[in-house]
Amino acid sequence: MTKLLKKFVKLITHRIFLIPLLMILQIILIVFIILKYNKYFVHFYLLSVVLSFIMAIYIINGRSNPGYKIAWLIPIMGLPIFGLILYLIFGMNQLSNHEKNKLRALYYKSIENRKSKDLVMEELRYENISAHNQAKYICNYSPSNVCKHTKTTYLENGTVYFEKLITALKKARKYIFLEYFIIKEGYMWNNILEVLKEKISEGVDVRLIYDDLGCIVTLPNHYEKKLNKLGIKTVVFNKFIPRLRSRFNNRDHRKIAVIDGLTCFTGGINLADEYMNKEVRFGYWKDNGVMLEGAAAWNFGVMFLEMWDFITGTSENYKDYEPPHELIYTTPSDGYIIPYEDNPWDHEAVGETIYLNLINKANRYVYITTPYLIIDNEMITALTTAAKRGVDVRIITPGIPDKKIVNEVTKAYYDQLIDSGIKIYEFTKGFVHEKTFVVDDAYATVGTVNLDYRSLYLHFECGVWMYASSTIHNIKKDVQKTLKESREIKKKGIEKLSFLKNLKRQILKAFAPLM
Repeated sequence: MTKLLKKFVKLITHRIFLIPLLMILQIILIVFIILKYNKYFVHFYLLSVVLSFIMAIYIINGRSNPGYKIAWLIPIMGLPIFGLILYLIFGMNQLSNHEKNKLRALYYKSIENRKSKDLVMEELRYENISAHNQAKYICNYSPSNVCKHTKTTYLENGTVYFEKLITALKKARKYIFLEYFIIKEGYMWNNILEVLKEKISEGVDVRLIYDDLGCIVTLPNHYEKKLNKLGIKTVVFNKFIPRLRSRFNNRDHRKIAVIDGLTCFTGGINLADEYMNKEVRFGYWKDNGVMLEGAAAWNFGVMFLEMWDFITGTSENYKDYEPPHELIYTTPSDGYIIPYEDNPWDHEAVGETIYLNLINKANRYVYITTPYLIIDNEMITALTTAAKRGVDVRIITPGIPDKKIVNEVTKAYYDQLIDSGIKIYEFTKGFVHEKTFVVDDAYATVGTVNLDYRSLYLHFECGVWMYASSTIHNIKKDVQKTLKESREIKKKGIEKLSFLKNLKRQILKAFAPLM
């Protein structure tokens, strides 16, 4: 058998080929049933129109984002049969009563293990009422707690992140928790894997969660079985199965590493070589992360255990993993730190609200880096209003995109934002994957939440909110460096675009919430 034939066989037997094929076959079956009983088509069509109208009323009165509603109303009312079927399969995001009860139990368990430190919150209230109000929202709806006794280290690229992570992993004594959207075999992951195996031999409890869709082309099928045999307790989030269902949209987009509850990492960086530019895909890959040492790290430990319990159906005793208080509170304080998480099933857009609060409280500047700029009316209003009241709003997007269609949608927002005084920059060296806000030298957030509908409404996400931390200066300095490596997009350049190019972008923009 030739190499070419082997590659072809491998391709057509891979999940990335078989699962979409089976899903397409299910759609064909639905179409076949409709055509087979075409003599009843008029009755079926009228019924579909009535159901589509009922569904439209249901969507309008739902809690989802208005842009998401409009994007679904177009196909449902324009194509009553197929639009309705597509929405029932992919648009609804309902949980069973069993799942709701399980999430509710995990929520209260999380609160019990992350009780807010009232003294720290009260101290913040007297120092800055605006920061206090932002912190109160995060602590109430994430849930989390505002932390002092935390050292923060900004990690300005994937290489620094990798080096710090390897060093921290080698120091593990009790446990290592890893949760990543993408893991890919190569230099970065293979080196981490060697450390994990060494730690297992020392009796360290090593656990891993990865997203099935995120790793569908980067890891072999059933890779978790191989890792479990090595002693790495591994589970897969939301397995990609050949069944038409809305849950397919919900992914674990978080990037978390927790070592003994004392040190943790988060940010945009996955465990794959392109994130540290060992593999070049879209020019230079600009990414970042943050390392927390001290009190705030335990919050990420609770996040991980919540997800572990949800996937496995177990009920861990979180207290068994909480680090000793005498170790936590010896860490010097450097501002106020709040780790946060966002859950797509609780109807609370935590990630977006944190961003909106930062924009609305800005007085001098807001600097944003994001790989995608596909935003709803609330975000557009906040950004444009800030610029109109004199705030220096700058947004950095990729110069070399990873997804061309999504990048076209990103560009469709430029015109309106630039008109209001916002400055848009494209990173000339390559792809920006950072998800960073820095505001007025006082606030910053680094995490996994992109400025697109999927991150803001459909994925599990996380991040770190910071106030009055010395790390904020390092984040701002890095953003300023990136601005110098970027080109500003001018209004006249947009005006030169052809009518067809603009039309294409506007059509894509209408369906942006579904991308």
